[in-house]
Amino acid sequence: MGKKGKKEKKGRGAEKTAAKMEKKVSKRSRKEEEDLEALIAHFQTLDARKTQIVETPCSPPSPRLNASLSAHPEKDELILFGGEYFNGQKTFLYNELYVYNIRKDSWSKVDIPNPPPRRCAHQAVVVPQGGGQLWVFGGEFASPDGEQFYHYRDLWVLHLATKTWEQVRDYVYYNDVYAFNLDTFTWSKLCPSGTGPTPRSGCQMSVTPQGSIVVYGGYSKQRVKKDVDRGTPHSDMFLLKSEEGREGRWAWSRINPSGVKPTPRSGFSVAMAPNHQTLLFGGVCDEEEEERLEGDFFNDLYFYDATRNRWFAGQLKGPKTEKRRRRRGRRAGPEGADEQEQACGGAGTLAPLEVVTEVAVEDGTVVTIKQMLCAPHAAGRPQPEDEDSPEEAGSPVVEPSPRSNAMLAVKHGVLYVYGGMFEAGDRQVTLSDLYCLDLHKMEEWKALVEMDPETQEWLEETDSDEDSDQ
Repeated sequence: MGKKGKKEKKGRGAEKTAAKMEKKVSKRSRKEEEDLEALIAHFQTLDARKTQIVETPCSPPSPRLNASLSAHPEKDELILFGGEYFNGQKTFLYNELYVYNIRKDSWSKVDIPNPPPRRCAHQAVVVPQGGGQLWVFGGEFASPDGEQFYHYRDLWVLHLATKTWEQVRDYVYYNDVYAFNLDTFTWSKLCPSGTGPTPRSGCQMSVTPQGSIVVYGGYSKQRVKKDVDRGTPHSDMFLLKSEEGREGRWAWSRINPSGVKPTPRSGFSVAMAPNHQTLLFGGVCDEEEEERLEGDFFNDLYFYDATRNRWFAGQLKGPKTEKRRRRRGRRAGPEGADEQEQACGGAGTLAPLEVVTEVAVEDGTVVTIKQMLCAPHAAGRPQPEDEDSPEEAGSPVVEPSPRSNAMLAVKHGVLYVYGGMFEAGDRQVTLSDLYCLDLHKMEEWKALVEMDPETQEWLEETDSDEDSDQ
């Protein structure tokens, strides 16, 4: 009897210990959230000292990622807001507002009273109402040590004409579909029929010319065994379409586009091309092995044509000046020789297919996508010697380095890529460079602001830091 009583007491003791531990963890979580709210309030107190609108010419913004880059609806300007930076030991959050003048190739910092709190990974969209508005929703705030996180659910609007911030109200964000009315400033919940995307983060949305919404990709984690999660980059695609004749009714459908599809990835960026095609740039594909995580970063371009339900790989043709020079120096082939045959490997190969150039003239704008469709056995072969190429002409290739979480904007048919990040071993490199690409010509990238990643500060963890963490 005595032994049985001891076992019962031991069991009750373990239950009490577990309950105390749970209570302690819950209390610590509440305290951490309170600490973050206090830190956010401190920063807002500093921001409250700004009482006037001050626009100051400045050098390009500091390196950052998970900011938002938006094209002004009326002016030749790009608007950069928020973001984060990590130097190896400390995380910095921003709520700065920068404006890039495209024509003057110049930056200015705009200080506006009562801005949103510092944040990253928020959503932003620009609309033309009222002389232009920048809407900002949600986002994340992190403690300096990167161990605590606070997630916003607020909604802000920047009136571009008057340069004033306005907080509309707070909303709870769920894994549902909502529509926001810009006239009445009200939300409405949509209940689409059909099967939509599985729960995920980092998916991208774009609008088709017909007014439907395309949702692509994203990232999620699944439990594979006890205490082990495995991340999955998604490459599936869904269409959210309004049902004809049924106002306010929407339906999900899964779509499987043809063409050259992007490889699975997350952290990519999207923008709308001038002909209503969706443009996808960069990203990262994480490969997990036990406790190791390695990422392959990309700097490639893809276009999705919703009208044709087709993906196209964006390929550059190189500068025209180089092409003309090489053509003048090229030895003439037999009379009537097919240039496309030469581009696909010349005589002796199977009958080549054509070079496909996608041209859309729906709104008078032309975007050219070059795609080589050679004979099947020629796929993947090295570039022919007579192929036009800036590299062969002796000039170095200028292009953004592979990266994820970059900011994209399109203005006058020109794509702008700003910042982002990539990893080199255990080091995270946050970028502040700016590149542009003329989508009409698809010839070459141009570097507007260059950056040397080697000059970026990176502080390794010290033994004392590790000991304190333990």
